[in-house]
Amino acid sequence: MIIRLLIAFLLMSAVAAAQDTSIIIDNKKINLPEVVVRNHFDYKKVLQQIKDDTTFYKAFRNLRILNYSSFNDIKMMDKNGAVKASLFGKTQQLRVDGCRTMTILQEQTTGDFYDRNHAYNYLTAELYAALFFTKGKICGEDNIVTGHVISTAGQSGISKHKEQLKMLFFNPGKKIKGIPFIGDKLDLYDDHAAKVYDYRLDVQDFQGKPCYVFSITPKEKLGFFKKDDIVVDAMITWFDITTLEVLARNYSLSYKAGVYDFDVSMEVEMTKFDGLLVPKILRYKGNWDVIFKKRERGVFTATLFDFKK
Repeated sequence: MIIRLLIAFLLMSAVAAAQDTSIIIDNKKINLPEVVVRNHFDYKKVLQQIKDDTTFYKAFRNLRILNYSSFNDIKMMDKNGAVKASLFGKTQQLRVDGCRTMTILQEQTTGDFYDRNHAYNYLTAELYAALFFTKGKICGEDNIVTGHVISTAGQSGISKHKEQLKMLFFNPGKKIKGIPFIGDKLDLYDDHAAKVYDYRLDVQDFQGKPCYVFSITPKEKLGFFKKDDIVVDAMITWFDITTLEVLARNYSLSYKAGVYDFDVSMEVEMTKFDGLLVPKILRYKGNWDVIFKKRERGVFTATLFDFKK
């Protein structure tokens, strides 16, 4: 099977100009390179595994059982693109006897990043901290994904928003309840999404490895009302061709709903440590505004390294 996949990858490079073939799966038209079809891949099984993927979320849960260091670079910008507040720091997570803690090894801030009580002045920074910083000691965690569901049940206010962010970050393309106007529009796999999005499965090289590339993008020439259904401007995921683990993912989202608007993009790259898939670089750029809040324009990069057990 692996040999067939590698041969197909080589053929792909040689027939880049070949026309695509469209297939229908679950009422969705999916574009496949001709070479994928000719080599009789079980693309239905591959596409189902891609849809049901948990390796992306698993990579982040693996961080709960490891020691690692990270550089954290957060910049808040003004409307002219100048930095008005920032944080650059280095943190280290230590896991001892089933408990993890995080130590700040270095931190430099500018502008009004913190208020006088050392609380975050920006919601972007607070949400970043919810994803990547650990407060106090946390015990009894594991990296198991099965049966673990991120939920907003019982949450309200900023706590609810943090959980929604995690759902959006770890499970992009899935429906999220409780987000006004767009919760249902985030689902990239239902029948309605098939009317406004194009799907494509390809084979490409990524950092020296042959990969499946699955992309979801809005259809061209959508009418005004159909365009209002678009929240995800693009989602592109690179999957290891033998294990189907996520190696990288880029996605961008935008929407205007009157009481709020946003335009954000994210990039995630993975690496392997001791057989475990873990994130190594995360990049974010966002511009968003919520009624009764000040508009925030933020850019951040998290770089994770020095993994240990």
